[in-house]
Amino acid sequence: MIARPSPRHNARQRRYRLLAVLIGLLLIGVARPVAAQSPAQNPSPAAIMLAKQIVELKGARQLFAPLVRGVVEKVKDQFLQTNFMWAKDLNEVAANMEKEYAPRVDELVDMSARIYASHFTEAELRQLLAFYQSPVGRKAIVEEPKALDESMASGGQWGENLSDEVLVKMRDEMKKRGHDL
Repeated sequence: MIARPSPRHNARQRRYRLLAVLIGLLLIGVARPVAAQSPAQNPSPAAIMLAKQIVELKGARQLFAPLVRGVVEKVKDQFLQTNFMWAKDLNEVAANMEKEYAPRVDELVDMSARIYASHFTEAELRQLLAFYQSPVGRKAIVEEPKALDESMASGGQWGENLSDEVLVKMRDEMKKRGHDL
């Protein structure tokens, strides 16, 4: 008997992919250099500290926290494919491991802070921190993810529409060449 992924498994994979995309967007938003800057290859401890405050203000910790659970769930699912009868034990082990590995999110926050600090000078980081602590900066922190979510949804719809258009046009072009798709 061939095991097929369940719809629940596919939904979980889609959530993991979406989470990866969102994390990528966060990292782009957090670590993307401004064109006129000269990034520091080895940021100072002070720059890293400033950058860490910025990435924490921007919610990196909350964004990264589900990654630990996702990794544990992925490994658990691999073992479940071996023997689904182990589900109860694997669920218990996974729950304990999620708690055990939760503090590892700090590694991601530190890594992001180092990356962020390598793209900005200390003076720029101070300005960014002041901005994100200001009323408009706090609003940007709240509203930017919403705008990105809406942009992603609009982009997904745009991609589907473009795909439909390309499909029709490609069929027409192939028909002109004697291929009926």
